[in-house]
Amino acid sequence: MKVSIIGSGMVGSTCAYALMMHRLASNIVLIDMDRERALAEAADIQHAAPYVHPVNITGGDYPDLDGSDILVITAGVSQKPGETRLELLGRNALILKDIVSRALYYAGEAIIIVATNPVDVITHLVASYASEYGVDPTRVIGTGTTLDTARFRALLGDFLGVDPQHVHGYVVGEHGDSEVLTWSIVDIGGLPLEDYAKFAGKEMDEQVKARIDSNVRGAAYKIIKGKGSTYYGISAAIARIVDVIAHDHRSILTVCTPDKKVAGIPDVTVSLPRLVGGKGILRTLPLRLSLDEESALEQSVCGIKTVLDSLVH
Repeated sequence: MKVSIIGSGMVGSTCAYALMMHRLASNIVLIDMDRERALAEAADIQHAAPYVHPVNITGGDYPDLDGSDILVITAGVSQKPGETRLELLGRNALILKDIVSRALYYAGEAIIIVATNPVDVITHLVASYASEYGVDPTRVIGTGTTLDTARFRALLGDFLGVDPQHVHGYVVGEHGDSEVLTWSIVDIGGLPLEDYAKFAGKEMDEQVKARIDSNVRGAAYKIIKGKGSTYYGISAAIARIVDVIAHDHRSILTVCTPDKKVAGIPDVTVSLPRLVGGKGILRTLPLRLSLDEESALEQSVCGIKTVLDSLVH
């Protein structure tokens, strides 16, 4: 498995380290506008390889993408304190078309994973650009709300005193302020949330839900305020997606990719539970949400659609 990462900042380099630590690739390539940075990050990570497993980690340029199975796009400017992900769009969208055209010239058969924020809109743009080179949208996967879903399950598991791997629930819609936590379909080991809470002697009231919602929705802002950027969590999420693709796990992940219609709104990219395997996105699962959640999802989708439409005009 050859994985190439475009963008060698904190997310890109931490992603490379996570891939190495999880033994997910035998060949990892880092490229960046700052070539010296890419070479330095690759060398630093390569020095840790003897403690993990044999892997070739190099810094390079676009020709070095040749033969890549997966392309990970992390290139872009970082989110500023107080800045929403959608406000990043104007500063990040400009670099995407050049990246896609140059990358696919050398790695036209690769599956593309997009992590650049705002990831929903950027993924939509990348898929549009990639389609000009014959790439099916199902091979363009945005990290979407995979990290938000992990946060949701972790916080809920902590409150209930249960391993988060047994907590099943999703965060859908925008990866950002309008994301929707799907409380109505959460189950713990097959039991509905309310039933398990009673079994565990926990009161799952609206105050608890509001606190968890706030901590999930505002997690990135708190981290950015404290240390400037987020990279560990999203790098772990990327590694998980790579693992699923590399081993054809056919796992359900809340990633984003272009859809013909979501909540009645056409041609939009948001996160939904999707079956992911070795060929990319295989199908999207239907959701049975409460009326309030359906309304919130529609508002979230409308927000992304408004931004996408503004790019056309």
